[in-house]
Amino acid sequence: MITSSLGHDEVIPNYLVKTNRKDWDCFAPSHTPTRPLAMTKKDIRHYEERKLNCIACTDCSCDEVIPNCVVKTKRKVWGLPACSADRLRAITHPTLPLVMTFGILRCSLIFLLTFITSSLSAQSAIDILTIGGVVGIPSAYQNPLNGKATESNLLVNLKLPTKFNDKTIWYNDFTYSGFNVTNDIEVRPTEYLTAMRMHGIILQTGVVRKINDRNGFQLLAVPRYMSDFKGSDSKSWQLGAIALFEHRKHERLMTRYGFLYNQELFGPLLVPLIYLDWQINDKWSITGLMPINLKISYKVNEALTAGFSHFGFITTYRLGQEEFKTDYIERNSIDETLFARWNTHGNIFIEVRFGYSLSRVYEQYRADDKMDLRLSIVRFGDERTPANVNFDNGMIASVRLVYSLPLK
Repeated sequence: MITSSLGHDEVIPNYLVKTNRKDWDCFAPSHTPTRPLAMTKKDIRHYEERKLNCIACTDCSCDEVIPNCVVKTKRKVWGLPACSADRLRAITHPTLPLVMTFGILRCSLIFLLTFITSSLSAQSAIDILTIGGVVGIPSAYQNPLNGKATESNLLVNLKLPTKFNDKTIWYNDFTYSGFNVTNDIEVRPTEYLTAMRMHGIILQTGVVRKINDRNGFQLLAVPRYMSDFKGSDSKSWQLGAIALFEHRKHERLMTRYGFLYNQELFGPLLVPLIYLDWQINDKWSITGLMPINLKISYKVNEALTAGFSHFGFITTYRLGQEEFKTDYIERNSIDETLFARWNTHGNIFIEVRFGYSLSRVYEQYRADDKMDLRLSIVRFGDERTPANVNFDNGMIASVRLVYSLPLK
């Protein structure tokens, strides 16, 4: 049904009109008549004209549904058979009625949710948007530096999958991660960095395909831009990939096996991967992509989940500031934390974590300091010597705001 900005009053047939009136045949002079408004909840699709001017008695109180009633309204040129040819020719700027606009928006939302559910149904939920921050308790520098360093991090993650068909989607995952290290050193060395701010922009994009009800695979390209944003150049770009084979053992257990490759600034990095999504029972679950991340979760109630979280990652950042140009920073850490996640409203969650950062290092190397291969935590041909002094491991705390969609 289309209405125009031009036109005259039209008669809209075939709608159910629900009012607070009862006796439609009452024309008593003492009663006050009124005309009902057209309701568009249901078109009963008949063209039977029962009354042209439906007069309702305002003195009668019971609800009454009047079918097949022709109602005169202020709508213009709806495109129904009652419209004349002259009025149809007068249509210039068609618009949608408000109820239809809301209907289209509702259908679009249902399509999006259905798409995400069908395409990523191997998971129990998907975190569409995550915004979080991490701060560490000040940690002492190693000898010969005197002072303490404080590390903080800003994280933004957005997932945007696109469906091709029932078996194939194009998966997109955008992550920004910014690390900042400050300190209270009074006299800072000039031959290496102590305070620093590093930025990582990582895109995972590629095909996720379902082979059959139990098997599938993922092939993702993973370009990264890793820099201090100070005179950076094309060498700040890194190219990587992820390949995973998926197998669902049963309704509660799904696994993936594969590897991650990235051309780091120190050389090639290859990490064997095992993904696990295991709903042990109604309370306990284990999910994660090992050795990068893992969560052991316990569902306390409908609004609260708590448990243990592991996160370990290796990254390298190109330096652009003039005195250290072409050097790079290698960051390693393994964060072991306890977490609690609250469902605050609808699909919005707040997650807090508190724990300890192990093996945390920021090592500065010259551009030509390389190794043959790094296989997860095992290094081959690594004869590098870092130019800087590190600070100790320490306690960390984080808060995250998450928009998540349940998939089961």
